[in-house]
Amino acid sequence: MGDQVLIQFRVDKSLKEDVSRIYDELGLDLTTALRMFLAKSRIENGLPFDARLSDDALILAEGRKAFYGLRKDASSLPPISDEEIEAEIAEVRANRKKNR
Repeated sequence: MGDQVLIQFRVDKSLKEDVSRIYDELGLDLTTALRMFLAKSRIENGLPFDARLSDDALILAEGRKAFYGLRKDASSLPPISDEEIEAEIAEVRANRKKNR
């Protein structure tokens, strides 16, 4: 079997008890189930089950990345006065009316 190592980690007591009951019904102890998880991870070269973010989470992550990128870019721009902002808005509105 090769050299063995001890792996220790902490989990919530109720989680351990719940999964131990599940594995017991399957005829496994927790140690064997964890070995199976590790062996299957090696076979799959990753997690032995699908683990991905929902589409909503990906969209949110992309939105945040874009927002923070724009905010960083804008931080190097010179300040703009209220009058300049109002003039830009008026210009956009005028162009929009013209293009209708």
